[in-house]
Amino acid sequence: MADRLATGDDAPHFTLKDSSGKDVSLAPRPGRHTIVYFYPAASTPGCTKEACDFRDSLASLQSAGYDVLGISPDPVQKLAAFAANETLTFPLLSDQDHAVADAYGAWGEKKNYGKTYEGLIRSTIVVDPDGKVALAQYNVRATGHVAKLRRDLKLDA
Repeated sequence: MADRLATGDDAPHFTLKDSSGKDVSLAPRPGRHTIVYFYPAASTPGCTKEACDFRDSLASLQSAGYDVLGISPDPVQKLAAFAANETLTFPLLSDQDHAVADAYGAWGEKKNYGKTYEGLIRSTIVVDPDGKVALAQYNVRATGHVAKLRRDLKLDA
């Protein structure tokens, strides 16, 4: 398991396939921040709630200078179905070998009903226009996360 990222760290660069099979990279975006959120599995109740919250806040996030990328270990085909079923209009990226999640500290030990296993840790990293971590949140809750993130970014005045 990689170390968790902290404010000021360089955000690891990546290129992953989106739900249409197109390559999407995290690259410096002049004047734009990027919200990179990691979720365990497409089309599950918590992940659907979180994705729909991002979808519903997307216009206001974008107008405030924030783009959104969702990353899960799901294959491209599953992401395509998830995006279509939920009308998700931001990129969903496939990280099947969880290399990007690992680099971001979003892959590691989890516990569920007394069992310990390796898996994706629901996390959100905000990357500034220079490619630095502006905010890192781990073990976030699916419900209410986008509202809390907006408060933490001071987007709700």
